[in-house]
Amino acid sequence: MELPDSPRAVVLFVHGSGSSRRSPRNRAVALALRHSGLASLLPDLLTPQEAEEDAVSRKHRFDIPLLAERVVAAVDWLSEHPATRELPLHLFGASTGAAAALVAAERRPARVRSVVSRGGRPDLAEESLEHVRAPVLLLVGELDTDVLRLNREAAARLQAPCEVEIVPGASHLFEEPGTLEQVTESARNWFLHPPAPAGNHGSGGDVR
Repeated sequence: MELPDSPRAVVLFVHGSGSSRRSPRNRAVALALRHSGLASLLPDLLTPQEAEEDAVSRKHRFDIPLLAERVVAAVDWLSEHPATRELPLHLFGASTGAAAALVAAERRPARVRSVVSRGGRPDLAEESLEHVRAPVLLLVGELDTDVLRLNREAAARLQAPCEVEIVPGASHLFEEPGTLEQVTESARNWFLHPPAPAGNHGSGGDVR
């Protein structure tokens, strides 16, 4: 866990399929967020043995219930840690990690303040989508057309406040110059100024 001086909130990073806590993109985002006073935790969701198995069989990377269970455990850990238990807690999920983050948000509605997805697969959260209360920002690359379609469909199912933000010129991994910086800026603004959680009605999913 990385803690800036006088943290304003804590962000739990949920890595995607075939990745780990060493994800260079997540680490770059986390570093930039820390400069804005946001603490960060980047855990591995799989044990070393599970990661070895997954590298061959790919059997764990789409096991959303398993991944969500690990995310919930991390949320609970942050909720008990003296340095973070009083801080607003946000989730940043990439790829399949976005689905696990959404399931965790459904299971811990009183603790998770908001969710940001980077090139995520929120559709894999399935029935949890309708029960998430935390506001959700779905960041998708303009060139990532299949994932963009899936995100729009998921946004229509979410009852929580939701925005789909299309990053111009970006592909799935946001490798193009300036695109990851835009993701970071949008995530920072969402975490520091999140909309109110869902009440008795949903937002329908805005696109911008």
